[in-house]
Amino acid sequence: MTASSAGQHGEGSMSIGSVLALLREDFPDVTISKIRFLESEGLITPERAPSGYRRFSTNDCERLRFVLTAQRDRYLPLKVIKEQLEAIDRGEGGAGAGGTRLLSAARNAVAPATDFGSRGGRVSRETLIERTGVDSAFVTELLRNGLLTPGPAGFFDEDAVRLVEAAAALANYGVETRHLRAFKVSADREAGLVAQIANPIAKGKGTGARDRAEELAREIAALSVTLHTQLVKAAVRGVLD
Repeated sequence: MTASSAGQHGEGSMSIGSVLALLREDFPDVTISKIRFLESEGLITPERAPSGYRRFSTNDCERLRFVLTAQRDRYLPLKVIKEQLEAIDRGEGGAGAGGTRLLSAARNAVAPATDFGSRGGRVSRETLIERTGVDSAFVTELLRNGLLTPGPAGFFDEDAVRLVEAAAALANYGVETRHLRAFKVSADREAGLVAQIANPIAKGKGTGARDRAEELAREIAALSVTLHTQLVKAAVRGVLD
């Protein structure tokens, strides 16, 4: 099955509103304009009723879940996600074409180097310490150096858990918290560049302007992570040679 034939696998019986309702339980930020955007990029191809309305099949929904999961949990560019879908459609990588296997493939067939995790959840400081195995002083150091920031209500999210885990792992190799400030400065600069490009689009006129801006921000951020990873790998090879 390819993206162009996705709608042929299972009769299209759901409206776009029904699909939105199904997806929002796991992806509360998804919108109708987001679904239409993914369609325009060729990631799904729902059938069209004689009246012209989109009719989605179960497999269309699974493809959407694949895309949204890969974006949320792995922060991949759409081009990479589309390539992975096409590989799955061809039966490569140990994942068949059936829609029921798409979601597990989304969680396992992508590069850990771009794994940003999901921002969901309300994690207290005590829970953060318990889950990561660090002590309170280590969390205080991360906060003091601006590497860790709680939300308005004082809670953290899943990204914070992964950040603390990574910082703790680096500490085991002798990398002190103060040394990590360089990573924060670099991240802030990259975020500023993304904002310069995406904000004018978000403020533009027309339906879906903000969704388009968010997609653009995701794409640029994912590409910057890939570039950063390759630069670090090249630099490390130079050090070891």
